[in-house]
Amino acid sequence: MRNRRGRSSSLADVYLGAALGFLALKGATLLLNAGVFPRLRPQAVPPHSPRVSILIPARDEAHNLPLTLPGVLAQGADEVLVLDDGSCDGTGEVARNLGARVLMGRPLPPGWFGKPWACQQLGEAANGDVLIFTDADVRWYPGALGAVLHELAAREADLLTVLPRPEDLTPGARLLTPLVDAVVLCLLPYPLLQTRWPLATTANGQVMAFRREAYAARGGHACVRAEMLEDTVFARRLKARGGRVTQALGQACVGVRMYGGYRESVAGFGKNAVGVHLNSRALMVTLGLWHGAVYTLPWLIPARSSAWQVLRLAGLLERALVNLVTGRRTPADLAEGLLGPLTPLFALPAYRLALRRRVAWKGREYTQ
Repeated sequence: MRNRRGRSSSLADVYLGAALGFLALKGATLLLNAGVFPRLRPQAVPPHSPRVSILIPARDEAHNLPLTLPGVLAQGADEVLVLDDGSCDGTGEVARNLGARVLMGRPLPPGWFGKPWACQQLGEAANGDVLIFTDADVRWYPGALGAVLHELAAREADLLTVLPRPEDLTPGARLLTPLVDAVVLCLLPYPLLQTRWPLATTANGQVMAFRREAYAARGGHACVRAEMLEDTVFARRLKARGGRVTQALGQACVGVRMYGGYRESVAGFGKNAVGVHLNSRALMVTLGLWHGAVYTLPWLIPARSSAWQVLRLAGLLERALVNLVTGRRTPADLAEGLLGPLTPLFALPAYRLALRRRVAWKGREYTQ
């Protein structure tokens, strides 16, 4: 009996040490990124700047464009192109009435996924020396374009990708949507992202600013024609060919209302989950279980020592601290930390979707 208790106590100590070590590593990464991760700051478009094309792939986005397109048009880009990707809700007409130049998307060819094909058509039609792809739900505030161009030049980058600040989150959307920021800021040290190692790369398709030469050298989005996680894969392949990729936080310059609620968040995370985990479902399941063990399990068993209380507290604080770094500082934003123990449970439906071989998104089905 004593041996069993001893083994049980020993396993509990190993688990506690591993969980605390994991959160300590994430905390150290967040602290580092809080100090060095670039942040966009509003700026005027510099004189003699390169020609800029802002490119928006849009499929059934008539509800978003009146909220977002005027801010894009006000940036002063040389051209703003919206591609209507087979919409059924009048997306093209809405964009045209707001003042954008609208392209009607061609039918999806075999072997292509929807967004890469829409972006490929935009890239071919654009005239700019800098090509900025941005989603229809992204909000551009005054000075955002100047900030993007300044950062692109200052970093001498071939690709600058921006993490927009989440906005107007519903209670359901708060369960999963802000995890994008938490993953990047707590698991990916910015200095590591700046190395030449292709796997040490992340990108966000909501805002990707390319130098045209670098974009064209990879064949445009044709190089990721059948990738669900086309943004990060494009960035990795660009870096593998010697391109320079850098990241920045959108802060007060660029925001996004990505998903309207929990169900949309589940669908969005489910389609990307396998790609985020290096196309390994085994890795995805393993890490999903581990996050449940770190964030949820400590609240399901009695605390045995002060170290257990520290584990619980660290799990609660993480997301609140991430939100402070990204500029989300309202009481509701800071209270998101309380969702920490529940997040692994609410992520289960997304994992279930990701385990399927076929993924549905925006009325299309893809095999992954």
